Amino acid sequence: MKTDIQIAQEAKMQHIKEVAATLNITEEDLDYYGKYKAKFSDELWDKIKENPDGKLVLVTAINPTPAGEGKTTTTVGLGQALGLLKKKAIIALREPSLGPCFGIKGEQPAEDMLR
Repeated sequence: MKTDIQIAQEAKMQHIKEVAATLNITEEDLDYYGKYKAKFSDELWDKIKENPDGKLVLVTAINPTPAGEGKTTTTVGLGQALGLLKKKAIIALREPSLGPCFGIKGEQPAEDMLR
């Protein structure tokens, strides 16, 4: 079985402008932070403020399994599932899991992660 870091390193990332285009967000509406991250421009709000409100799903508190499935995994899974259902969905992760960065997941003391 591949480790989290192996899976992450094999992933082919899309340029953020391609992701934004699927939501009808133009390049002019993005402030780029490299190829894979961007913030919405202030002008985008003026363009969409009359649109009907969307829905918000907030994933806040989940006890992770020993394999590490917790808030990040649930959030990404929900975003992907909504996309498969042809819904416009955006996910935002304030602080994604450090497990893939360290090659470990699950409930493990922080001092063990740094060894």
